[in-house]
Amino acid sequence: MASKDKKDEDGSTRKKADRLSDKELKAQRDLCVLGPHGELALPSVSIDGYSLELREGDEFVGDNASRTAFRHMLDAWRKLYTDMAGKDPMGSKPTQEIGKQRLDELLERDGPAAAAIRAAQDDYALQLAHVTKRFLKHKTWKGVKRVIVGGGFHQSEVGEQAINAAAKLLAKDKVPVELRTLHHHADDGGLVGWVHLAPTALLQSYDAILAVDIGGTNVRCGIVVTHLHKTPDMSKAEVVRREKWGHASEDPKRDELVGGIVDMLEKLLAYADKHGIRVAPFIGVACPGLICEDGSIAGGTQNLPGNWESMRFHLPRDLCDRLPTIGDGRTQVCLHNDAVVQGLSELPFTQDVKRWAVLTVGTGLGNATYTNAETTKTTSAAK
Repeated sequence: MASKDKKDEDGSTRKKADRLSDKELKAQRDLCVLGPHGELALPSVSIDGYSLELREGDEFVGDNASRTAFRHMLDAWRKLYTDMAGKDPMGSKPTQEIGKQRLDELLERDGPAAAAIRAAQDDYALQLAHVTKRFLKHKTWKGVKRVIVGGGFHQSEVGEQAINAAAKLLAKDKVPVELRTLHHHADDGGLVGWVHLAPTALLQSYDAILAVDIGGTNVRCGIVVTHLHKTPDMSKAEVVRREKWGHASEDPKRDELVGGIVDMLEKLLAYADKHGIRVAPFIGVACPGLICEDGSIAGGTQNLPGNWESMRFHLPRDLCDRLPTIGDGRTQVCLHNDAVVQGLSELPFTQDVKRWAVLTVGTGLGNATYTNAETTKTTSAAK
């Protein structure tokens, strides 16, 4: 495994690195983690802003359209139905423990449980439409014509119906914006977006990259094959292998979470080696928060375990230390905001508009806005 070279750093397994001095090794490692992280100016698109925090009173506007908010709405309707009928229409299990699949099943069955879910959907649609309007009034959202809704919520029938209802409300109010869901599966969007951030030279020399998407509930790691030579716009980029860890249920410490990510990446590298996939020595890491150019995180990580904003913690360097080589190359790690990366997975499908945005519905509500460098009336990917 690649990490074995790290453990045997003072022995014969260092290969080419064993001819370098400690100072040269540190300089080489620093070069691998310098980034630039949180890049905002890309050749085909500029990232105008992300993690916009609008307030209404003491609350953040976006919190009203998160997955957590929907659960609170459903809780309220369950209580109302229980008070009226003397029986909870959805049984004794707490709302946060009822999975998306189960909610979809209850919705399909009809009856009191479905009625409570539909009522919560209506409430959520109103809030999502309201949040979208508020964002559109901000200067960084001026001119946005399409809003992509990502995150895990849209992956369920309950979530998709609620989002579609919000789109209808915006159309009814004559708000000049299109609201639609992510093309990719929710588990893949935050991984696929890295093909638009990785160094072009690496993409041209290898079949795939490694990508990581760190959320407050789950961590996803995947092998992303670019198919660059078949589709230069990378509209066919796909995750061919994915590892997913629901870390929130295990309550790991910060360093345990990072260690778990490395274990997942090593499994993916073993898979790639077995199947002849040439993986670039590059890891793209998406996580919540404000990402500084030096790879530190300035804020917005409250849903992650431990202190990710500490001056003593540097995630890219930590990953490089634990996984120093991939194949014959020194590992390069790049860090960016998770909503930004998920939004970039839509880049090939937004070439018919100038300005667009993303809202990611998860534990919180992530957001980002973009301006395309060039647009065409229609492209095969945008259709």
